[in-house]
Amino acid sequence: QVQLVESGGGLVQAGGSLRLSCAGSGRTFSSYAMGWFRQAPGKEREFVAAIGWSGTSANYADSVKGRFTISRDNAKNTVYLQMNSLKPDDTAVYSCAAERGLSTVVAGKANYWGQGTQVTVSS
Repeated sequence: QVQLVESGGGLVQAGGSLRLSCAGSGRTFSSYAMGWFRQAPGKEREFVAAIGWSGTSANYADSVKGRFTISRDNAKNTVYLQMNSLKPDDTAVYSCAAERGLSTVVAGKANYWGQGTQVTVSS
């Protein structure tokens, strides 16, 4: 079983940057694909980015390509989301997810989810 805790959210002006972290528990963290999702008020949860267990494969939503970068440090049981050139439309609660298959994570069908961290981008 994997427990996930996000951090790094906050308030930032448009054009600014934030780095989110997701710390996982468990000795098998490195065997899980990891992903980031977001949900804005009144909207459905949407996929943002995902990374395979080794860190060599990554997928991004079209809306964040070129602005966001997902990475992981398996020695620290942590996955990161570097967010640059932030826009007001990026405002949402960001949650991380873990599952053994990258495609399963991308599909939003992971079994393990964190509680989320709020990101607010002001115009």
